Amino acid sequence: MSSLTPYSPATRPLTPVEARVLATLMEKARTVPDSYPMSLNGLVTGCNQKTSRDPVMQLTEAQAQEALDALKLLTLVFESSGNRTTRWEHNFQRGVGVPDQAAALLGLLMLRGPQTAGELRINAERWHRFADISSVEAFLDELQNRSEEKGGPLVVLLPRAPGAREPRWAHLLCGPVDTSQQAYGGHPAPSLDTPAPALQARLQALEDEVAELRGTVQRLCDELGLRDLPPMSPPGQP
Repeated sequence: MSSLTPYSPATRPLTPVEARVLATLMEKARTVPDSYPMSLNGLVTGCNQKTSRDPVMQLTEAQAQEALDALKLLTLVFESSGNRTTRWEHNFQRGVGVPDQAAALLGLLMLRGPQTAGELRINAERWHRFADISSVEAFLDELQNRSEEKGGPLVVLLPRAPGAREPRWAHLLCGPVDTSQQAYGGHPAPSLDTPAPALQARLQALEDEVAELRGTVQRLCDELGLRDLPPMSPPGQP
């Protein structure tokens, strides 16, 4: 693959394991440069971290090696020579054709799942320091509007989830994203007959409050000798 034909996920999407291996190499190159390039054993440990990973994985050395071999064919990783133990480096920026700032954002999305621009800025602190959220959004916009000649879009802005203040971004390196599921935390979007969890909780609170108020009014009616209140209709009915 030459520099004129960058890697395109539209042609050959990465598998989740390949994305985890690649992003772990990208992370360690920035956060623990003394341990980089990485051995297979160290790479597996990094892939299987319980923190800063979504989802958490339990990869074997065989799975990681298979992913490395595939990524090598895509020129996204390469072996380092000169040591008894084979070590690995990523070639993400050159292989995909993106600047360092964009690579940091893509790496974080591969490791941690969909995030808002604000979350990305905070999580990128050890990868690359962005001046403000606007600069993060500018690079995300570039990645979303990437031309087909350069390999096509690499991120997508997800619909804002119920109760969320900001929409999240997701990477496209593993292929198209089902935005209807991702917007609801990986679960199918609720139907019109099934309120979203946040809305359902608010509705329940309102129903409890109304029931309490009716009880108070009913006690007052009893004390005043007035007739009982009419029964309350089920929600959604007159």
